[in-house]
Amino acid sequence: MEKARAELLLKGKFVEFQKAFFLLDGKNAPLLSQAQALLHWHSTHLYCSRTGQLTQKNISGSKRFCRTDEIIYYPQMSPVVIMLVSDGARCLLARQEGFPPRMFSALAGFCNIGETVEDSVHREVAEEVGLDVSSLVYSASQHWPFPSSSLMIGCHAMVQPKQNKINLNHSELEDARWFDAGEIAEALKRKMPSKEEMGEIEFWVPPPWALAHRLIKEWIQEQQQS
Repeated sequence: MEKARAELLLKGKFVEFQKAFFLLDGKNAPLLSQAQALLHWHSTHLYCSRTGQLTQKNISGSKRFCRTDEIIYYPQMSPVVIMLVSDGARCLLARQEGFPPRMFSALAGFCNIGETVEDSVHREVAEEVGLDVSSLVYSASQHWPFPSSSLMIGCHAMVQPKQNKINLNHSELEDARWFDAGEIAEALKRKMPSKEEMGEIEFWVPPPWALAHRLIKEWIQEQQQS
């Protein structure tokens, strides 16, 4: 069905999935995330990398296979570390150019081949904001469909209070700032702002079902208990 006809029949409009993703609720987001990732994988693995022949998918769509050389291909995910950096009294949030306006989130980056999660956290924080991580703690993980299919590995990373000067890597980030507990507590109360509300707020954070939100919420809860 043509896009325009589908929009007319469904009385809706197609939008870029990454933008729409922030409008979903916690119940639908994981299901659509899995569906999008699987469809994208199928569309980019139509041919066998060894024989060059067309691959076939099984009935459930969980794998593809090459009949010529009896090779089976399974969907893959790329490991990504996402870490909330803190100096004890404040946490660091950043934004990339492609983020929705005024949204700040935790730092994140792909793991390199041969790296441990710890190695990746240390390297990414150093590369993006020029800080040395002194310790880190694992929190949780989440599938993330961007840019194709990623496994987000969430951590809390500590830096020394006297060594917290940000050296922003402008090729990676648009902005990065330290926020105190009061600012974070207020941000957690906000939902994704409308265009009309955008000029009235300083910043907002990813929705509750996003792993970044969980890291931020865990941090503020720890601050309130201490």
